[in-house]
Amino acid sequence: MTTTNSSVRWRGWLGPALLAAGALLTSGCLRVAFTVANQGQPPADASAAYASGPRNGIDIYRPTGATGTVPVIVFFYGGSWRNGAREDYRFVGRRLAQQGMLVLVADYRTYPDTIFPGFVEDGASAVAWARANAAGWGGDPRCLFVAGHSAGAQIAALLGTDQRYLAAQRMKPTDLAGVITLSGPLDFAITGDLVPVFGDPARWPDAQPVNFVDGDEPPFLLIHGLRDKVVEAQDSRELAARLQRAKVPATLKLLPEGGHSTPLLGLYQPVQAPEVLPAINAFVGACKRASEA
Repeated sequence: MTTTNSSVRWRGWLGPALLAAGALLTSGCLRVAFTVANQGQPPADASAAYASGPRNGIDIYRPTGATGTVPVIVFFYGGSWRNGAREDYRFVGRRLAQQGMLVLVADYRTYPDTIFPGFVEDGASAVAWARANAAGWGGDPRCLFVAGHSAGAQIAALLGTDQRYLAAQRMKPTDLAGVITLSGPLDFAITGDLVPVFGDPARWPDAQPVNFVDGDEPPFLLIHGLRDKVVEAQDSRELAARLQRAKVPATLKLLPEGGHSTPLLGLYQPVQAPEVLPAINAFVGACKRASEA
């Protein structure tokens, strides 16, 4: 994981329009980016609390034009485990809902309100809530996926590899139909400003999803840009290789010209990264086809 300056490293997804506007390096660029990405996007269809606390809300986006029950995706955003807000990811919720999925974008506690593994524990709580409540929104709990970008991908991947988190919710990783990681830090160095986020160094190995692959994982889809300067694509390569050696289905989609933000750009403007959305649709669609067989 590249240790570039944290003030800019999690903002590289802003996209061509904002780059042209000269907003990338301004202090307010992240807020401008979300304003542009969400322009014209309606708010969530509903919101709920999956646990008590101000950082434990979840936004619900119902599928567009779907019939019958549909796959469910719980999405965790990035933000260096320090920041982020579910309402900023309306463009993700709406884009995936347009594909016929029930999408739940979850907040989680961030540093300094918690340290590792608090945000992963929140992720497990959100997934358990989704499993218990998805059917009320037309979702199929048999086709329950977790997904995330950047720091959110690490949370999603740990839920799929380290069984302790879901076990605390009376679930297991194979209760998930799959895990989708976008630009995920999956085997990364904890240095610099990440040190306080991950607390006791004795626990740092527990933050690495690659350390928990033992063959009881659900299928994985890993999407990563080869030009990612924030999280090396080798992270996704390594986790995919370990999953495949353990006979776990793992699809690795490398984007030759892609940077850290490219998988998100593929949801904001699919034409800018045309490989992303079809890969997600195929991965999620396999569960729907199997459940209907």
